[in-house]
Amino acid sequence: MTQKRHYKRTESNIFVRFLHAIGFVFKSIGMFFVRVFQTGNRKLTVMIVPHSQSKVINFQTNGFSLVTGFVLVLGIIGSFFFFNVKAADSAAEISRLMNENRQTLASLDELRSENSNLLQVAKKFQSTLNESLSLIGIAGASSTKETGQSSDLSLLFDIQELTKGSMREAADVRQLSSYLEGAVEPVEQLGRLMESQGSLFSDIPSIWPLKGGIGHISMMFGQNVHPLTGNWYIHKGMDFSTWRSGDPIIATANGRVVSATHDDSFGYYVIIQHKYGYYTRYAHMSSFIVKKGQTVSQGDVIGYVGASGVATGAHLHYEVHIGSEVVDPAKFINVKLTQ
Repeated sequence: MTQKRHYKRTESNIFVRFLHAIGFVFKSIGMFFVRVFQTGNRKLTVMIVPHSQSKVINFQTNGFSLVTGFVLVLGIIGSFFFFNVKAADSAAEISRLMNENRQTLASLDELRSENSNLLQVAKKFQSTLNESLSLIGIAGASSTKETGQSSDLSLLFDIQELTKGSMREAADVRQLSSYLEGAVEPVEQLGRLMESQGSLFSDIPSIWPLKGGIGHISMMFGQNVHPLTGNWYIHKGMDFSTWRSGDPIIATANGRVVSATHDDSFGYYVIIQHKYGYYTRYAHMSSFIVKKGQTVSQGDVIGYVGASGVATGAHLHYEVHIGSEVVDPAKFINVKLTQ
């Protein structure tokens, strides 16, 4: 029991001492602020004594006012340097932006020049396209849309826009777009026309009769000197030579074989009937690989170069007939030279 009372007295003493310590700390802090306030509130007299005989200037203040004034001066000086640095940075940024602006203007001038050149090329393209399309009966491209762009009101707006320097390039680009849009449909029509005419070039003799476009023309159509008799005569075809036998001969158009035989004059020869009254003859072959009544397509191999019949060397004698008339094959093989 006695020991328990001893513990309680000890705890009470510690608690009291703790309270005294806290009270002492707060009291010390309070005394410090009181002394600071008293010191700061102490009256001070500031005197300015000139070297001349002028009147002495003096004024009264206190510590707080001096400290506040000192802080204010420091703030003003600091603000001055801060804003001065910011102004220098802003001036450098403005200079950089001005340089970039000059470069942009130079690029814009170059773009305007290229845009003008492009517009001139587009106009020339449209003119040439219209002339070409008119030759085949297709309506030319129009530079204005059908939505009323060519109306007086739209022209007024265009004039107003052209008065603004930044809008002129946009107007040129719109005009270029109009040219290109107007050219799309005629070009598509031209493509469809060429596609529809593609079969025509396959149905008439229009390619070189030796596969791969090899060989050369050794005798033209028309008046020539006969290589055996030495007399002038009318050569009714064209001779193609490769200086060797065995090179493949191809059909120059789609058709049907109406003759595949041999005689003393032409040797081994093939005649093919084509559409629109065309016939082609391939003579002096070393051999042929088609038979009468067979259907062939343009570019199919029908035989091989040889020197059969009346011939001085290996070559192909090639003829083109329209009905009963013999025509110059050169007018047809120039359409498409190789296969």
